[in-house]
Amino acid sequence: MAQEPGAATGEEWTPAATPYWWDAAPPEDSRVELPARVDVAIVGSGFAGLSAALEAARAGATTLVLDAGPLGGGASSRSGGMVSYGQKLVLTEALKGLPVARQVAALEDSKATFEFLKDLVSREGLDADLQLCGRFFGAFAPSHLETLRRNAETLHRRIGVTIRVLSRAEQHEEVGSAYFHGGFVVEEYGGLHPAKLNRALRDAARRAGATLASHARVLSTMRAGAGHVLRTERGEVRADQVLFATNGYTDGAAPWLARRVLPVASYQVATEPLPPGLMDRLVPRRRMVTDSRRELTYARPSPDGTRILFGCRPRAIDADPPRLAGRLRARMLRIWPELAGLRITHAWGGFVGMTADRIAHVAEKDGVLHAAGCNGNGVALMTFLGWHAAQLMLGRTNRRAFFADIPFPALPAPARAPGFVALASAAYHLRDFADNPGEVARERLGRAAPASTQQRKKETTP
Repeated sequence: MAQEPGAATGEEWTPAATPYWWDAAPPEDSRVELPARVDVAIVGSGFAGLSAALEAARAGATTLVLDAGPLGGGASSRSGGMVSYGQKLVLTEALKGLPVARQVAALEDSKATFEFLKDLVSREGLDADLQLCGRFFGAFAPSHLETLRRNAETLHRRIGVTIRVLSRAEQHEEVGSAYFHGGFVVEEYGGLHPAKLNRALRDAARRAGATLASHARVLSTMRAGAGHVLRTERGEVRADQVLFATNGYTDGAAPWLARRVLPVASYQVATEPLPPGLMDRLVPRRRMVTDSRRELTYARPSPDGTRILFGCRPRAIDADPPRLAGRLRARMLRIWPELAGLRITHAWGGFVGMTADRIAHVAEKDGVLHAAGCNGNGVALMTFLGWHAAQLMLGRTNRRAFFADIPFPALPAPARAPGFVALASAAYHLRDFADNPGEVARERLGRAAPASTQQRKKETTP
C-alpha cells in the first residue's frame, strides 16, 4: 500500500503515484448536470480542449467540455512542462520531403504557437509559473556532439532561435555534470507548471461562460440533422459542433482518431527538496535539460527551484510508475551523483500522442473536428491548436494554420498492433546501447532501490 510521499520503512519507501504537479493544482471533480443542447461540445480537458472552450465561449457560443475522469487528469497535467517551438519538426526531419514553402509555413506556425502561449498567459493573467529560462541539449555519446552541432545550426537558421554550442569542458556553465559530451543551449525556450496552467485555463473558460463536466465519458457520437448527438455515461447531449481533443487518451468513442494517434507512456519522478546551494551546482541557470538519446531523457528544476524533476521511458515494457522509480533514479544519478542521498517523493506517468508523420493535426471527419498529435512537444502546440480549432468551428478565421491544412495519415497496421510500442521502444534502447554501451551498462547496474533514510542522513549531513 502506498504511503505518504517520502515515508520510509527500513531501507525503502514507496513514492506517491501521483504527479508532483498535483500537489499545487490537483485535477478537479465537476459532476455538473449536463445540458441537453450546446453550440460546441469539446471532448477532453487538456490544454487543447480548454483553450478551445475559452475561445468558443468568448465568441458567445454555449460551450461544454466533457472528460471521462476528473478535469485536468490527463497528460496535460502530467507532462514535464517544457515549452518550445519548432525543434521537433526540425530535429526529427518531420518536414523532409515537403515543398520548401510548406516547410516555411510549418515553422512559422510552430513559432506562432509559442508566441500564442506567452500572449495568452499575459493577456488572461494565467497563474502558470511561465519561465523563459532556456534549454540545454546534452550529447549522450561522443559521436552525438557533431549531430547536435548541426541541429543547433539548423534551428538557428530555420527558426531564428539564439543558439550556443558548448564543448564538454564548457557544459559546466549550464549543467553541473560530467555525464554529457557537450551540447547546445537554446535561450528562448523555457518551462511552466503544467497543472497550474490547466487549472488557470479551466478558471478562464468558466469565467467566459463554458460548462466543464468531469466523469462524463463520451461513448459515441452520431450525426443528427445538421448537428451531432454525443452519448455519454451521464446522458445524451446535442451539439452543433464537436471537437475531440483527447490526444494520447483517445478511445473507441473516436475510432477515426484512434487509428491516427499512438499512445506512448513516459514516466517521471520528483526528488524531495534539495539542500541549500545544491541546485546552484546542478543547474546553475535553471535551464530545462534534455539529451540526445532516442529514448529521450528530460529533466528540470521545479518552478520554485527546490527539486529536480526527471523523466524518461526507462525500459521497453510499461509498468506502474512507482515500480519504475528505481530505474529513473539510476539514470538520474548517472547525471547527478550528488542526488544519491535524496528521496524520490513522486513517481508518475502519462501518455504522449504520437502520429505517423510526427506532426500534430487539426482535422475534420464526418463533421467532427479533431486536434491531436503533440508528439511529446505539446504545451504550447496543443494550447494553440485548441484555439485554432475553435476558430475554425465558429468561422472566425479565413486562414487555416499549417497543422490544419495537411492530410492526417492513419498509423500503419503494425503500429496499431498490441506490443508495437514495446518493440519500438526496445529498438530505441538497443540503438542507444550501440551508441554508448558502457554508459547504458553502468546505468543498468545502478538501478537499485532509493537510498534509505539512514543513508540520506549520512550523505547530506555536513
